[in-house]
Amino acid sequence: MDRRAGTGRRLVELSHVITDGMTTYPGWPGPTIREWLTHEASRAHYAAGTEFHVGEITMIGNTGTYVDMPSHRWAGGVDLGGMPLDRLADLPGLLVALPAGARAVGPAMLASYEVAGRAVLLRTGWDAHFGTDRYGDHTHPYLAGEAAEWLAAAGAALVGIDSVNIDDSGPAAEGRRPAHSALLAAGIPVVEHLTNLDALPTTGFRFTAAPPMIAGMDGFPVRAFAVVDG
Repeated sequence: MDRRAGTGRRLVELSHVITDGMTTYPGWPGPTIREWLTHEASRAHYAAGTEFHVGEITMIGNTGTYVDMPSHRWAGGVDLGGMPLDRLADLPGLLVALPAGARAVGPAMLASYEVAGRAVLLRTGWDAHFGTDRYGDHTHPYLAGEAAEWLAAAGAALVGIDSVNIDDSGPAAEGRRPAHSALLAAGIPVVEHLTNLDALPTTGFRFTAAPPMIAGMDGFPVRAFAVVDG
């Protein structure tokens, strides 16, 4: 979904909607959304004609489109309360599209790009399966460990993907998570479960994926979006 953001600019929505009971990562609990205070019940507390609604949500941090902090992978790493805002908001963006038929994003696919200081967004097209059993299939696209190390060494500010996991989660991976490990060790936030990346140009946009500042939380949903020039 695009929205105009002033003369010559447009806003591009890059997040999935969070709904009650939804599945984000297979086997992990979905959110519970309920009314904590209804409009009707609130009337007893306010003047005639005045009423309010208050909702409540219970969920794990890895719900919908979310960002992982270094503490997600590394004990003692930076959490949501400690990550500087300039690593999450108004970042110059770079879109890297996975070639048709490819599954892993390797270093060769990244070598021609200038990634330093940029939010590097990996478009795999896997978001087309979101909400279906196929989305959590272990054949999903991912970022190879060597490519993650290259991005970290090259100074990427943030890395995002529109797949179920930035790492290979198949049986052959044997539980290893080299992309998470390399990026989060370098203090690079990881955004997973993006969507609508096909609406972005390769460059010429600013990216934001800022969560609340919650001490002790290693990840949380974000309203990810891009501001596209021109």
